[in-house]
Amino acid sequence: MKESVVASSLAAEAYAFVRHRILRGELSMGQVISRRKVAAELGMSFLPVSEALLRLEFEGLLESRPRAGTRVRIPSREDVRGHYIVREALEAQAARLFAVVATPEDRADVQKLAARVDAMSVSDASQYLPAHEKLHRRIAEGARCPALSSAIEKTHALASTWFCVTRQTSEGEPPPRRHQDLVDILVAGDPDAAGEAMRQHVARSFENAMERLKPYFRLRKAYGKTFFRSEKRQKKQLIDASALN
Repeated sequence: MKESVVASSLAAEAYAFVRHRILRGELSMGQVISRRKVAAELGMSFLPVSEALLRLEFEGLLESRPRAGTRVRIPSREDVRGHYIVREALEAQAARLFAVVATPEDRADVQKLAARVDAMSVSDASQYLPAHEKLHRRIAEGARCPALSSAIEKTHALASTWFCVTRQTSEGEPPPRRHQDLVDILVAGDPDAAGEAMRQHVARSFENAMERLKPYFRLRKAYGKTFFRSEKRQKKQLIDASALN
């Protein structure tokens, strides 16, 4: 029993380690994951690392091929479209509930978070993603439906890998108000307006994701079944895919 608990704890540690690196962009889409390297970094055997990678594959963050290995999943257009259809349904419902049942504290919190997210979108890219996740999580918590909140949190894991793709910004670009404008509608208390505002917000996010991921869609089409272990070769395949018409 004790050995089982230890093994489970090690697998959870490996899972958190790899997941964190994926969601922060340290492991890019298409990059092959070495079980041996992860095990060596964490000082553990292959077994808990393998269990962790299987869990991440089940969640859609990784993909495997027989005799080829495991890599950070490269999404298809259908993957992204399906993800955002689900996300729109979940988050629009959370917005509707938030507008009705959120407390004054909930409303004040999301207004502060929204201002922070908008500021970071042009000033601190490394902190933008966790702040963005925190804002949407806080909206879901304010909806007072734990099952809905849990489902939304899971959808953000995939989107986080796509957010890590570089977004070009103009120097001196003023901070947008996208999230502040959204939250202003949510805290006003009209559930229909809140749901529609969130639906439009998610739709814009979908359009941005599709634009950012174009090189990766081409990469998947050109090299979908080929897993390159060399980081140099991985970078070259992305450059090649970006150059495709």
